[in-house]
Amino acid sequence: MSDRAAAPAISVTAAPVRFAAVIPAAGRGVRLGPGAPKALRALNGTPMLVHAVRAMAASRAVCLVVVVAPPDGAAEVRTLLDAHPLADRDSTRTDVLVVPGGATRQESVHLGLKALPDDITAVLVHDAARPLVPVDTVDAVAAAVRAGAPAVVPALPLTDTVKQVEPRTGEPEPVVATPERSLLRAVQTPQGFDRATLVKAHETVALDGEGATDDAGMVERLGVPVVVVPGHEEAFKVTRPLDLVLAEAVLARRRANDGF
Repeated sequence: MSDRAAAPAISVTAAPVRFAAVIPAAGRGVRLGPGAPKALRALNGTPMLVHAVRAMAASRAVCLVVVVAPPDGAAEVRTLLDAHPLADRDSTRTDVLVVPGGATRQESVHLGLKALPDDITAVLVHDAARPLVPVDTVDAVAAAVRAGAPAVVPALPLTDTVKQVEPRTGEPEPVVATPERSLLRAVQTPQGFDRATLVKAHETVALDGEGATDDAGMVERLGVPVVVVPGHEEAFKVTRPLDLVLAEAVLARRRANDGF
Protein backbone atom coordinates (compact mmCIF):
# COMPACT_ATOMS: atom_id res chain seq x y z
CA MET A 1 0.00 0.00 0.00
CA SER A 2 1.41 3.41 -0.94
CA ASP A 3 2.14 5.89 1.82
CA ARG A 4 1.22 8.77 -0.48
CA ALA A 5 -1.81 10.67 0.70
CA ALA A 6 -4.76 10.58 -1.61
CA ALA A 7 -5.17 13.71 -3.65
CA PRO A 8 -8.03 15.89 -2.42
CA ALA A 9 -11.19 15.67 -4.48
CA ILE A 10 -11.70 18.65 -6.75
CA SER A 11 -15.20 20.02 -6.71
CA VAL A 12 -16.32 21.34 -10.08
CA THR A 13 -19.31 23.65 -9.93
CA ALA A 14 -21.10 24.34 -13.17
CA ALA A 15 -21.52 27.99 -14.05
CA PRO A 16 -25.05 29.20 -13.27
CA VAL A 17 -27.44 29.55 -16.19
CA ARG A 18 -28.33 33.22 -16.66
CA PHE A 19 -31.46 33.96 -18.66
CA ALA A 20 -32.43 37.01 -20.64
CA ALA A 21 -35.82 37.42 -22.31
CA VAL A 22 -35.95 38.97 -25.78
CA ILE A 23 -39.31 40.47 -26.75
CA PRO A 24 -39.61 41.45 -30.43
CA ALA A 25 -42.12 44.31 -30.52
CA ALA A 26 -41.37 46.02 -33.82
CA GLY A 27 -44.41 44.77 -35.78
CA ARG A 28 -47.48 46.84 -36.53
CA GLY A 29 -50.12 44.11 -36.06
CA VAL A 30 -52.34 45.08 -38.97
CA ARG A 31 -54.93 42.40 -38.13
CA LEU A 32 -55.93 44.41 -35.06
CA GLY A 33 -56.83 47.30 -37.37
CA PRO A 34 -55.39 50.79 -37.83
CA GLY A 35 -53.71 52.66 -35.03
CA ALA A 36 -50.69 52.12 -32.84
CA PRO A 37 -48.42 49.08 -33.27
CA LYS A 38 -50.02 45.99 -31.75
CA ALA A 39 -47.59 45.79 -28.82
CA LEU A 40 -48.55 49.33 -27.77
CA ARG A 41 -52.32 48.72 -27.78
CA ALA A 42 -53.91 49.12 -24.37
CA LEU A 43 -55.17 46.13 -22.43
CA ASN A 44 -57.06 47.09 -19.27
CA GLY A 45 -55.50 50.54 -19.65
CA THR A 46 -51.94 49.23 -19.87
CA PRO A 47 -50.06 48.58 -23.14
CA MET A 48 -49.76 44.90 -24.06
CA LEU A 49 -45.98 45.28 -24.23
CA VAL A 50 -45.88 46.31 -20.58
CA HIS A 51 -47.92 43.23 -19.62
CA ALA A 52 -45.48 41.06 -21.59
CA VAL A 53 -42.41 42.62 -19.95
CA ARG A 54 -43.95 42.15 -16.51
CA ALA A 55 -44.75 38.51 -17.33
CA MET A 56 -41.08 37.84 -18.12
CA ALA A 57 -39.80 39.80 -15.13
CA ALA A 58 -42.11 37.85 -12.82
CA SER A 59 -39.93 34.76 -13.35
CA ARG A 60 -36.99 34.50 -10.97
CA ALA A 61 -35.04 32.90 -13.81
CA VAL A 62 -34.97 36.14 -15.83
CA CYS A 63 -32.38 38.79 -14.98
CA LEU A 64 -32.70 40.93 -18.13
CA VAL A 65 -35.51 41.77 -20.54
CA VAL A 66 -34.53 43.12 -23.97
CA VAL A 67 -37.38 44.85 -25.78
CA VAL A 68 -36.81 45.18 -29.52
CA ALA A 69 -38.74 48.28 -30.56
CA PRO A 70 -39.80 49.56 -33.99
CA PRO A 71 -36.70 50.85 -35.85
CA ASP A 72 -37.71 54.48 -35.32
CA GLY A 73 -39.53 54.00 -32.03
CA ALA A 74 -36.95 52.97 -29.42
CA ALA A 75 -37.17 56.30 -27.56
CA GLU A 76 -40.97 56.12 -27.48
CA VAL A 77 -40.91 52.57 -26.12
CA ARG A 78 -38.32 53.49 -23.49
CA THR A 79 -40.53 56.37 -22.33
CA LEU A 80 -43.53 54.05 -22.24
CA LEU A 81 -41.76 51.45 -20.10
CA ASP A 82 -40.42 54.12 -17.75
CA ALA A 83 -44.00 55.29 -17.24
CA HIS A 84 -45.04 51.73 -16.29
CA PRO A 85 -42.26 50.49 -14.02
CA LEU A 86 -41.92 46.91 -12.83
CA ALA A 87 -43.13 45.93 -9.40
CA ASP A 88 -40.53 46.44 -6.68
CA ARG A 89 -39.89 42.70 -6.34
CA ASP A 90 -39.17 42.48 -10.09
CA SER A 91 -37.18 45.68 -10.54
CA THR A 92 -34.64 44.60 -7.91
CA ARG A 93 -33.54 41.62 -10.01
CA THR A 94 -34.57 42.41 -13.59
CA ASP A 95 -33.15 45.08 -15.89
CA VAL A 96 -35.00 46.24 -19.00
CA LEU A 97 -33.11 47.27 -22.13
CA VAL A 98 -34.68 48.76 -25.28
CA VAL A 99 -33.01 48.43 -28.69
CA PRO A 100 -34.25 49.32 -32.20
CA GLY A 101 -35.43 46.40 -34.30
CA GLY A 102 -35.47 45.48 -37.96
CA ALA A 103 -37.95 45.10 -40.78
CA THR A 104 -38.85 41.50 -39.86
CA ARG A 105 -39.30 39.51 -36.67
CA GLN A 106 -36.23 37.44 -37.54
CA GLU A 107 -34.08 40.56 -37.90
CA SER A 108 -35.46 41.99 -34.66
CA VAL A 109 -34.70 38.87 -32.61
CA HIS A 110 -31.19 38.79 -34.07
CA LEU A 111 -30.66 42.42 -33.04
CA GLY A 112 -31.94 41.58 -29.57
CA LEU A 113 -29.43 38.73 -29.31
CA LYS A 114 -26.60 41.05 -30.32
CA ALA A 115 -27.50 43.36 -27.43
CA LEU A 116 -27.10 40.67 -24.74
CA PRO A 117 -24.24 40.92 -22.24
CA ASP A 118 -21.56 38.23 -22.38
CA ASP A 119 -22.67 36.59 -19.12
CA ILE A 120 -26.10 35.62 -20.51
CA THR A 121 -26.06 31.90 -21.30
CA ALA A 122 -29.72 31.19 -22.11
CA VAL A 123 -32.48 33.10 -23.89
CA LEU A 124 -36.25 33.20 -23.76
CA VAL A 125 -37.89 34.66 -26.88
CA HIS A 126 -41.40 35.91 -26.16
CA ASP A 127 -44.09 37.47 -28.32
CA ALA A 128 -45.23 40.87 -27.10
CA ALA A 129 -48.67 39.82 -28.35
CA ARG A 130 -48.85 37.09 -25.66
CA PRO A 131 -49.21 39.44 -22.68
CA LEU A 132 -50.90 37.06 -20.25
CA VAL A 133 -48.56 34.06 -20.17
CA PRO A 134 -48.48 32.75 -16.56
CA VAL A 135 -45.17 32.73 -14.71
CA ASP A 136 -45.43 28.97 -14.20
CA THR A 137 -45.17 28.50 -17.97
CA VAL A 138 -42.13 30.78 -18.16
CA ASP A 139 -40.51 28.87 -15.31
CA ALA A 140 -41.24 25.49 -16.94
CA VAL A 141 -39.49 26.52 -20.16
CA ALA A 142 -36.51 27.89 -18.23
CA ALA A 143 -36.26 24.74 -16.12
CA ALA A 144 -36.13 22.52 -19.21
CA VAL A 145 -33.31 24.62 -20.70
CA ARG A 146 -31.48 24.57 -17.38
CA ALA A 147 -31.80 20.77 -17.36
CA GLY A 148 -29.93 20.58 -20.65
CA ALA A 149 -32.43 20.93 -23.50
CA PRO A 150 -30.97 23.20 -26.20
CA ALA A 151 -34.43 24.34 -27.37
CA VAL A 152 -37.79 24.25 -25.60
CA VAL A 153 -41.28 25.36 -26.64
CA PRO A 154 -44.51 25.48 -24.61
CA ALA A 155 -47.46 24.06 -26.53
CA LEU A 156 -51.03 22.82 -26.22
CA PRO A 157 -52.79 19.86 -27.87
CA LEU A 158 -55.12 20.86 -30.69
CA THR A 159 -58.85 20.72 -30.11
CA ASP A 160 -59.88 21.18 -33.75
CA THR A 161 -59.31 18.80 -36.61
CA VAL A 162 -56.73 20.24 -39.04
CA LYS A 163 -56.88 19.98 -42.83
CA GLN A 164 -53.96 20.45 -45.19
CA VAL A 165 -55.16 22.13 -48.38
CA GLU A 166 -53.95 23.22 -51.76
CA PRO A 167 -54.05 27.03 -51.44
CA ARG A 168 -56.24 28.86 -53.96
CA THR A 169 -57.49 32.42 -54.11
CA GLY A 170 -61.15 33.21 -54.56
CA GLU A 171 -62.37 29.62 -54.84
CA PRO A 172 -62.79 26.50 -52.68
CA GLU A 173 -59.51 24.89 -51.66
CA PRO A 174 -59.10 21.13 -52.16
CA VAL A 175 -58.14 19.11 -49.07
CA VAL A 176 -54.96 17.07 -49.65
CA ALA A 177 -54.46 15.55 -46.19
CA THR A 178 -55.85 15.31 -42.65
CA PRO A 179 -52.96 15.16 -40.18
CA GLU A 180 -53.38 13.02 -37.07
CA ARG A 181 -54.53 15.51 -34.47
CA SER A 182 -53.00 13.65 -31.52
CA LEU A 183 -49.54 14.22 -32.99
CA LEU A 184 -49.94 17.99 -33.37
CA ARG A 185 -49.36 20.82 -30.91
CA ALA A 186 -50.13 24.54 -31.02
CA VAL A 187 -46.89 26.29 -30.10
CA GLN A 188 -46.73 29.32 -27.79
CA THR A 189 -44.00 31.47 -26.26
CA PRO A 190 -41.71 32.06 -24.49
CA GLN A 191 -39.49 29.67 -26.38
CA GLY A 192 -36.27 28.87 -24.52
CA PHE A 193 -32.80 28.24 -25.92
CA ASP A 194 -29.21 27.73 -25.05
CA ARG A 195 -27.77 31.06 -26.19
CA ALA A 196 -25.07 29.61 -28.43
CA THR A 197 -27.62 27.41 -30.21
CA LEU A 198 -30.00 30.28 -30.94
CA VAL A 199 -27.21 32.60 -32.05
CA LYS A 200 -25.94 29.92 -34.45
CA ALA A 201 -29.45 29.52 -35.88
CA HIS A 202 -29.76 33.25 -36.52
CA GLU A 203 -26.31 33.39 -38.09
CA THR A 204 -26.96 30.32 -40.26
CA VAL A 205 -30.57 30.48 -41.45
CA ALA A 206 -30.81 33.03 -44.23
CA LEU A 207 -33.53 35.67 -44.22
CA ASP A 208 -36.15 34.62 -46.77
CA GLY A 209 -39.06 36.92 -47.62
CA GLU A 210 -40.69 38.09 -44.42
CA GLY A 211 -38.32 35.88 -42.41
CA ALA A 212 -38.91 33.13 -39.89
CA THR A 213 -41.74 33.63 -37.41
CA ASP A 214 -40.69 30.75 -35.13
CA ASP A 215 -37.22 30.59 -33.59
CA ALA A 216 -37.57 26.92 -32.73
CA GLY A 217 -38.15 26.21 -36.41
CA MET A 218 -34.84 27.87 -37.19
CA VAL A 219 -33.10 25.67 -34.62
CA GLU A 220 -34.76 22.57 -36.11
CA ARG A 221 -33.13 23.43 -39.45
CA LEU A 222 -29.75 23.03 -37.74
CA GLY A 223 -30.69 19.46 -36.82
CA VAL A 224 -30.83 20.38 -33.12
CA PRO A 225 -33.58 18.66 -31.09
CA VAL A 226 -36.48 20.75 -29.81
CA VAL A 227 -38.65 19.56 -26.92
CA VAL A 228 -42.15 20.54 -25.84
CA VAL A 229 -43.40 21.40 -22.34
CA PRO A 230 -47.05 22.07 -21.45
CA GLY A 231 -48.30 25.49 -22.43
CA HIS A 232 -51.24 27.38 -20.96
CA GLU A 233 -54.59 28.55 -22.34
CA GLU A 234 -53.92 32.09 -21.10
CA ALA A 235 -50.75 32.35 -23.18
CA PHE A 236 -52.84 32.92 -26.33
CA LYS A 237 -51.76 35.43 -28.95
CA VAL A 238 -53.71 38.69 -29.21
CA THR A 239 -54.09 39.05 -32.95
CA ARG A 240 -57.68 40.05 -33.71
CA PRO A 241 -60.17 42.39 -32.00
CA LEU A 242 -61.99 39.43 -30.41
CA ASP A 243 -58.72 38.40 -28.73
CA LEU A 244 -58.65 41.78 -26.97
CA VAL A 245 -62.10 41.05 -25.53
CA LEU A 246 -60.91 37.66 -24.27
CA ALA A 247 -57.74 39.15 -22.79
CA GLU A 248 -59.76 41.79 -20.92
CA ALA A 249 -61.95 39.00 -19.53
CA VAL A 250 -58.90 37.05 -18.33
CA LEU A 251 -57.54 40.14 -16.57
CA ALA A 252 -60.93 40.78 -14.94
CA ARG A 253 -61.00 37.19 -13.64
CA ARG A 254 -57.46 37.54 -12.28
CA ARG A 255 -58.36 40.72 -10.47
CA ALA A 256 -61.44 39.08 -8.96
CA ASN A 257 -59.69 35.87 -7.95
CA ASP A 258 -56.10 36.85 -7.24
CA GLY A 259 -56.07 40.58 -6.78
CA PHE A 260 -53.88 40.82 -9.91
